[in-house]
Amino acid sequence: MHLSTVETVLEYDVKTPSHFCFNIEAAHWPTQKIVSERLAISSGVAPHSYTDARSGNRFIRFDAAPGLLMVNYKAEVEVHTPEPDLALPEMPVGEVPDDVFPYLMATRYCESDVLCGEIVKMFGEVAPGYGRVKAIQDWIHQNILYKPGSTDSNSTAGEVLEQRAGVCRDFAHLGITFCRALNIPARLVVGYVWFDEPPQDFHAVFEAWLGGQWVLFDPTGMAPVDRLVRIGTGRDAKDVAFATMFGAMELARKEVMVLEHDPRPRNVAAPTPAPQLAKMVEAV
Repeated sequence: MHLSTVETVLEYDVKTPSHFCFNIEAAHWPTQKIVSERLAISSGVAPHSYTDARSGNRFIRFDAAPGLLMVNYKAEVEVHTPEPDLALPEMPVGEVPDDVFPYLMATRYCESDVLCGEIVKMFGEVAPGYGRVKAIQDWIHQNILYKPGSTDSNSTAGEVLEQRAGVCRDFAHLGITFCRALNIPARLVVGYVWFDEPPQDFHAVFEAWLGGQWVLFDPTGMAPVDRLVRIGTGRDAKDVAFATMFGAMELARKEVMVLEHDPRPRNVAAPTPAPQLAKMVEAV
């Protein structure tokens, strides 16, 4: 178990009456416990919240009038991610549960159907199971350059594979695409975690369905996945966008902060001192 304080500050210059949907709150998930949390939104806004029953993703929706809009979320979260069993097997497609089956399908950003032939040539002879997904993770880490600004919100796994550069969501999309091409269900996970690659931001990893359970993998190698505070889970990035807007606005400020309270040693550099965080109210 480890404990993290996480915070997001978002400010928008809203030009016209607009509708916002945010997915920035820690998810209700079996491997994490929200100890306390606080959500603050500019006055004059009437938000309503809902939780997707299948994914556990939490959404905040509201209309906003022209002017400055501020959204601030802060939480203290305990994460209990078990160590994976390195002997976990892949499961035959016929034994994949109905609720997991959709994660075998190609999606907008993960065109596993198009890339299937190339991926099977690369990993088809690797022994099935946890080790094969680990080999996929390692290949992406060793062959794709982490380069902010090299991709945009429309970049697909195929484009990233061709140009050999991307950011964390692109690395995760590649992992998902490789797995699905090999008939391994896989999905995207986005969350808060401290990593040694400023500036701090939301972090994307992927999960593969092995031995009847979901197992996290991070091809970037930037952060320990067992410390990730989960926000969103989905088929690809379109399911877990931190903000979806309808209208005219400009993002004026975006800050993501993580303060870890876990004394265990890390495999990455120690964080710089974090700014003082305000007192939080208990979650209800």
